[in-house]
Amino acid sequence: MDDLFTVVDWSRWQFALTAMYHWLFVPLTIGLALIVAIMESIYVRTRAVKWLAMTKFWMLLFGINFAIGVATGIILEFEFGTNWSNYSWFVGDIFGAPLAIEGIVAFFMESTFIAVMFFGWKKFSPGFHLAATWLTAAGTCLSALWILIANAWMQQPVGMEFDPAQMRNVMADFWGVVTSDTAVAKFTHTVASAWTLAGVFVIGVSSWWIIRKRNVEMALDSIKVAAWVGGAGILVTLATGDMSAINVARHQPMKLAAMEGLYRGSCGQEIVAAGILNPDKKAGDDTTDPYLFDISIPYGLSFLATHDPHSFVPGINDLIDGIELTPEGDTIHTVSYAERIVRGRQAHEALRAYDAAAVAGDKEAMDAALVDLKADYPYFGYGYLDSPEEAVPPVAMTFYSFHIMVIAGGYLLLFFAFAFVGSYWRRQWLTNKWACIVGMLSIVIVWICSQAGWITAEVGRQPWVIQDILPTRAAISDIAASSVITTFFMFAVVFTVLLIAEMSIMATQINKYSKENINEIAKS
Repeated sequence: MDDLFTVVDWSRWQFALTAMYHWLFVPLTIGLALIVAIMESIYVRTRAVKWLAMTKFWMLLFGINFAIGVATGIILEFEFGTNWSNYSWFVGDIFGAPLAIEGIVAFFMESTFIAVMFFGWKKFSPGFHLAATWLTAAGTCLSALWILIANAWMQQPVGMEFDPAQMRNVMADFWGVVTSDTAVAKFTHTVASAWTLAGVFVIGVSSWWIIRKRNVEMALDSIKVAAWVGGAGILVTLATGDMSAINVARHQPMKLAAMEGLYRGSCGQEIVAAGILNPDKKAGDDTTDPYLFDISIPYGLSFLATHDPHSFVPGINDLIDGIELTPEGDTIHTVSYAERIVRGRQAHEALRAYDAAAVAGDKEAMDAALVDLKADYPYFGYGYLDSPEEAVPPVAMTFYSFHIMVIAGGYLLLFFAFAFVGSYWRRQWLTNKWACIVGMLSIVIVWICSQAGWITAEVGRQPWVIQDILPTRAAISDIAASSVITTFFMFAVVFTVLLIAEMSIMATQINKYSKENINEIAKS
């Protein structure tokens, strides 16, 4: 049993390591692709050399980042087979479909047109080259779309049926999977946040050029484009964040409770704007104060979760106990987590009974077992848990990552407002030394914000690989813990080397092109 938990924990750490490194590159790829396409569109319309130079420079950085992102992404997908084979078997018919489409359509689309982007300047007409650039940008979004659909399905499993004959889930409604509430919100939120990140990156690099007094005109025009893309990105990110909050409240209420460190909810629940959790607070404890310090906004969480400031938002202990309240204060008892565990185990027993009846050829017993299985299948995953407390995600990590994301998002909104006003009405703001320093430091802030968002989404849904259906302990492969530990450190070294290599190559290219004039860059 100890070896089992070692495999589970190290497999989770290995997947998290790979995903976090991969997520360093993906949003910049998506956002830079759009910025490059916009710049090339301006060049084709104006034929101005400076816009050709800007297009080629940012396209170069896009290409460097794209290559590293592909390397980490391939390893990430392989891990589903090596470390999570039980998961792949249990839901492969559903989860595999979006991944297959991503690989066949989006990846080939990107790889085809990215070649035209980089090597087709003199081989194709300006219009065809521009089309290739836009199609590459579309391809990056399509890649994200299918990956995020797969991820959203894990958090809101819809469009499937459990086939007891195969003992796994099968696709029942492909479009239901594609168009689920969580998939729509996750895709729009992620792509918009990628525009935000790329906008900050372009402004930060441009600020460095301005400080060094190199290609200042090119830098200022780059900031103008980045202000539009990043500004639109942060506004859409905030709007879709609201959509995501509603979906989380509906489909993953335990995640929402962990995001706020909320143990007992109420009607008109306040939201914590900033706070420090009490490390002594545990699930099931109703006496210890959950916060050492907090600044809260009245009615905020109720409004965020339901758009009704007087609605009830359940906390961790409410959900464990199966308690909800009406706006009038009446208590409603739903299915407690202890009962979910019991019914989950009943579902397991029904599945075993079905299998035994199938072997014996007893059709009547199979039908009876199938009725019992369908009745309890919504709680199938809880049957793997030993206690209700195991269904509670890591509260501290979820709480702090969520609040870091929100605070950083608020800062970025102000950041782009400053960049936008500076680009059109207060140009001297952008050439101020301290403003440039803030611009460069904001690159770090936006990446922290991006990683915090990923941690909130993925850590907040633990212990589930598939919400309510399959926990992590039941999803792993039958492999030795030593193999997972060894590959963890191998990947850690490889990914760190790749990251250092990318940063070094980018810094070299940024420095190199800062020393060349616009005409030289355009001819490169």
